[in-house]
Amino acid sequence: MAAKKAPPSSDLPKLAAPAQRAIAGAGVSSLTKLAQMTEADVVALHGMGPNAMTTLKTAMKAKKLSFAKR
Repeated sequence: MAAKKAPPSSDLPKLAAPAQRAIAGAGVSSLTKLAQMTEADVVALHGMGPNAMTTLKTAMKAKKLSFAKR
């Protein structure tokens, strides 16, 4: 019986499914990668709502990260 590989660890917070799909579709797998995007770009992703943005901002602030500036 083959051992299952553990999914890669991520520091992304738990989000609603549409927001999770939006982040994954943008190729974001960590808060560090998220910090490379502007806030406007993240908000524009289909599935990102105000609750998800608040959750992401809180998680980024805890890691002393912020969205990229244009």
